[in-house]
Amino acid sequence: MPFTVPKEIYNGKINQLEVGQEQHKAILGGEEVLPFLSFEGKVPLLIPLALEIQDIEPTDWAPSLTESYGDVMNNPVEWAKRCQDQYKADMICLRLAGTHPDNGDKSPQEAGKVVDSVLSAIQVPLMILGSNHVEKDVEVMKHVAEVAANTGSIIGKAQEKNYKTFAAVATAYGHKLVALSDLDINLSKQLNILLTQSGFDGENIIVDAMSSTLGYGLEYTYSVMERIRLAALQQNDTMMQMPMIVDVGEVTWKVKEAKATQEEQPTWGDAKQRGVLWETLTALSFIMAGGGLAVLRHPEALVTVHKTLAELGE
Repeated sequence: MPFTVPKEIYNGKINQLEVGQEQHKAILGGEEVLPFLSFEGKVPLLIPLALEIQDIEPTDWAPSLTESYGDVMNNPVEWAKRCQDQYKADMICLRLAGTHPDNGDKSPQEAGKVVDSVLSAIQVPLMILGSNHVEKDVEVMKHVAEVAANTGSIIGKAQEKNYKTFAAVATAYGHKLVALSDLDINLSKQLNILLTQSGFDGENIIVDAMSSTLGYGLEYTYSVMERIRLAALQQNDTMMQMPMIVDVGEVTWKVKEAKATQEEQPTWGDAKQRGVLWETLTALSFIMAGGGLAVLRHPEALVTVHKTLAELGE
């Protein structure tokens, strides 16, 4: 008696959106089933992976991470070009860390110059994130969004306290928008509703359910992302049908397991290998939960995730 593989029936579909310009566009979303279940329906062939750069040279990154970039970390343009040309990132994520009041307090105009220079130097799509200071990000993004107008970029992160400004400038200058909520499916849905009610096109929203990392809440984030994806596909909830981003690098390289040196923890093994594996496993876990775009820091993690996704897609 032949065996018939049981298949789920899904009622919804994830929004598909394009970022970037011309032949260098990246595609997010578009899936009609849960991740990698291609025997049940349409799944993306490729999931874009971005490498993070910053507008200032980071002082708190682990040595095993910074050695990959060396002397370009004090030059955002050269840093971006290395990520694109040498490490083959699908996208560049520019985090404007230097605009935070406690980390340089750079002006919107200074941030705009960096954005303009980076955009001029790369061909792959650009994601522009603030410093996660709610009030300052509003000031910065008003100017930065105009500088990057009509480049098909992503800006973020919109939160409950500043979503109106983010929605307005993203609409005015043709950007996609990352919407960040605090690890709660209801808060995520509510923010999407608020953004659409303010006039922003829901098909240009990318959901950030708030990433965690291996050993530090990964399971909770995974469950929230999974619930969002099930609501989108099984319940056909249009306010849950946005592609999801996982901002993995920032959270992974903060934890001691990723950044502790071998001298500090001699029994934990090689520091570089440990950090790369920590970031890789975190990214792959969240992609399995439905992530459609991952932001990484270590180029070797990007290579490993790319390779693993290619093998899973065969």
